Amino acid sequence: MPFRRRARMVRWLVCTRWGPLWLWKALLVCVAFAFAGQLLGVIFNKTVPSAGRSILSAPDQGPSLGSCRPHTHIMFLKTHKTASSTVLNMLYRFGEERGLRFALPLGYQLGYPLPFNAHRVKGYRGPGASDFHIMGNHMRFNRAEVEKVMPSDAFYFSIVRDPVALAESSFAYYKEVAPAFRKAKSLGEFADNPWKFYDARLRNNHYARNLLWFDFGMDHNANYSIPLARHGEKVIKQVFKLILVSEYFDQSMILLRHALCWPLDAVVSFSLNARQQKSDRSSSSSWVAKAAPSQAKMLPNLSLTDEQREKLREWNALDWALYQAFNRTFWEKIQRFGLARMDQEVALLRTRREDLARLCLRDGGKPVEAQRIRDKTIRPFQSGVVKILGYELQPRLDNATRTACLRMIRPEIQYKDVLDAKQFPRSAAPAQPAPPDSKARAGLGERAGLGEGGGVRDWDGSHLKQNQTVKLR
Repeated sequence: MPFRRRARMVRWLVCTRWGPLWLWKALLVCVAFAFAGQLLGVIFNKTVPSAGRSILSAPDQGPSLGSCRPHTHIMFLKTHKTASSTVLNMLYRFGEERGLRFALPLGYQLGYPLPFNAHRVKGYRGPGASDFHIMGNHMRFNRAEVEKVMPSDAFYFSIVRDPVALAESSFAYYKEVAPAFRKAKSLGEFADNPWKFYDARLRNNHYARNLLWFDFGMDHNANYSIPLARHGEKVIKQVFKLILVSEYFDQSMILLRHALCWPLDAVVSFSLNARQQKSDRSSSSSWVAKAAPSQAKMLPNLSLTDEQREKLREWNALDWALYQAFNRTFWEKIQRFGLARMDQEVALLRTRREDLARLCLRDGGKPVEAQRIRDKTIRPFQSGVVKILGYELQPRLDNATRTACLRMIRPEIQYKDVLDAKQFPRSAAPAQPAPPDSKARAGLGERAGLGEGGGVRDWDGSHLKQNQTVKLR
């Protein structure tokens, strides 16, 4: 058969039985483009999450909360050394994402350690103005003054911690600030004879005794008695709808989520303001990174015997009474919630935290030393001899994901500056990676220095009056 005749026959077969030739060419081009697109997608998805995927809009936001509406009027009493910085970060994130207004301090704390006064809130316009949604920076609680600032329907909550663990953390953080701690060679030596080191007249010694009781606005030097302890518990319960427990942080977050009617991601967090501890290779998997052996000798000696632990509970008897009372009511709430239901939601919370840590954080999601963090604007502020750890973000995150991840790890001081600049764009100073030394010493004490006229100054430069005590109501 001649060549031309065979060619005409092939074209006829292709056009009549399998379609025209131009259609096959177009189909091959489409297949090539589709394959290339899929290949590129696989490559890029290995390093950069999809721009359309927000880490805070996951389809699984936990079990349904029913028809309740999220609380947006919230007052959080940020107690010291109780994981309260992590809780405040949640409030900051929730409020920033929804455009809520914060009752921010003029400096970095709301007049602490003085009892709170409404005029310490930046932008405060007088009682009943209802300008603010969320309050959560450090203060010494003063109900009457707080009620001038916050709406009447505000949800009040706080968090407590075992006084022994609280004493260990306070000794580590405030050893160079509280005179009682500074004089003691170790926490055990302090526990053996607290009165040898403690003088109630000296500024910042409130960090060394009944710190929870002090933060709730009560006389932390009062002699312990059962009636006094019960009265303090009653006063707190009259105001605070929920008291969380630091030792059961994840369970606390589930109770908080349901009390506030918030989605699961709103209470997912990374541990902030964690301190570096002694080197211990046997516990290298701990959530908190460990110090190198050469640095461990610089850290305060926090070792305690069982007898010394009991002595610390006696020394902090008012705090111990509060902790026992609110630990009991905490587990009563969990019993009503349902143990099996709690276990299920805690498992969801932890899984979500692990997922976000893999997506957001370098080093497997573990905290790292501040100097290792390349972005200086998210390095945690360092105070005292202990090292405060922070986080590094994964590289090559898309803008939406990076913004969401950054909110979860931004240190408290820098986050306050960001919110301040948004609420007061004309008057707020640009956010700084860390506060000046004058701020750092503030609220921690006697190193805040003397102002003009001999008055003691807070870390925002304002004058402080002599320390006072709020009477129980």
